[in-house]
Amino acid sequence: MRQTKRYPVEGPNALWQIYRTVSKWRSVSNFICIQIARYCPSLPMKNWIYRRLLGMKIGENTAFALMVMVDVFFPEKISVGSNTIIGYNTTILAHEYLIKEYRLGDVRIGSNVMIGANTTILPGVTIGDGAIVGAGSVVHRDVEAGSFVAGNPLQVIRQSEG
Repeated sequence: MRQTKRYPVEGPNALWQIYRTVSKWRSVSNFICIQIARYCPSLPMKNWIYRRLLGMKIGENTAFALMVMVDVFFPEKISVGSNTIIGYNTTILAHEYLIKEYRLGDVRIGSNVMIGANTTILPGVTIGDGAIVGAGSVVHRDVEAGSFVAGNPLQVIRQSEG
């Protein structure tokens, strides 16, 4: 199950109240850094941007493919282990803004994980070491270490063997 913390809001929907939860200037700065990283051909440079400018925890030899979109408002809530591949055009979210509340949750992606292209990872999810997530999946719940999952809704294709 996803681990998110809920924050109720009064008045207009939560997205209209975004700048009560995160600074406009921080949002703009994060957006610029993320856009540079999305198009950057250098994997070490991308990881440097994610670690130093956005506060993400990124392990050694992790590779973010072209066009990966990390959470603009709360990138510091994302951690990725070592030797992991995040596929083309994947989106990693640490927030959800809803009508009467917003939710925040840490996203933990283990080491030696393969995330297929065009995957969406929702807030509060943990993906265990050695897991494989098929392309185009929506990860709305935790994924066990070593397992292979895919689809929307997410289904276990092969369970971990250990």
